[in-house]
Amino acid sequence: MKILIVEDEPGLQTAMCSFLEKEDYICESANSFQKANEKISLYEYDIILLDITLPDGNGLGLIETVKAHNPMSGLIIISAKNSLDDKINGLDLGADDYLTKPFQLSELNSRIKAVIRRRQFGGSKLIRFNEISVDTDSKSVHVHGQEIRLTKKEYDILLFFIINKNRVLTKAAIAEHLWEDNIDMADNYDFIYIHVNNIRKKIESFGGTDYLKTIYGMGYKFTDR
Repeated sequence: MKILIVEDEPGLQTAMCSFLEKEDYICESANSFQKANEKISLYEYDIILLDITLPDGNGLGLIETVKAHNPMSGLIIISAKNSLDDKINGLDLGADDYLTKPFQLSELNSRIKAVIRRRQFGGSKLIRFNEISVDTDSKSVHVHGQEIRLTKKEYDILLFFIINKNRVLTKAAIAEHLWEDNIDMADNYDFIYIHVNNIRKKIESFGGTDYLKTIYGMGYKFTDR
C-alpha cells in the first residue's frame, strides 16, 4: 500500500513516515501545496494524508486534484485546526476521515486501515478470490486454507492484482504502485516478472490455480475468466 504524506512540519512528517514504513507501507511526502499537487497529478496512492495548513495554500484545495487524478485514493485530513467548519468542509469535499493534531501514530494507523477496508474491501479485513484468501490485518495469504509464505513485495503485488481483478495492469503501473516515483530511473521491469513467477509457483504448490495471465506487450491480468 502506498501513502502520500502532505505535511510541512519536518518532525511530524519524518515521524509519520518512519512509523508507517515499519507497518509495511510505502511512503512518499510533500511539504507544500505545489509539490503535493504535482505528485497527486502524476502518481497513484492508496491513501493520502493531507494537512490543511500549508505554506503556499490551503490543503482543502488539493481535494479537487485528488478526485480528478486519484479517485480511488482514501483521503484523511490532518490538521491542527479543530473547528467544526473545517471538518464539515473537508468531509463534504470528499475526505474519508479527519484527524486533529496532536494524535497518536497508532491511532493514525488504525484510521488508515479503516479507510482501506471501507474503500477497497467493503469494510472487511478478509478478502477472497476463489480458493485464495488474504487477511489485510495480519498480511497473510491462504490457499485452500493453508498459509503460503510470501515476501513483502510478493504480498503487495498479489493484493494489488486481487484489488484490480479482471483489469490489465501494465508493468509500469505495477512498478509505480509498489516502488516510489524514482522507479522512473529503472532500466527495465524484469524484477516484476521474477516476483510474478514466484507468486505463481507458491500458489500452485498449495494446489491453487494460476490466475495471473500474461497479456503480451501490455502486462498482466488477474482473472478466472
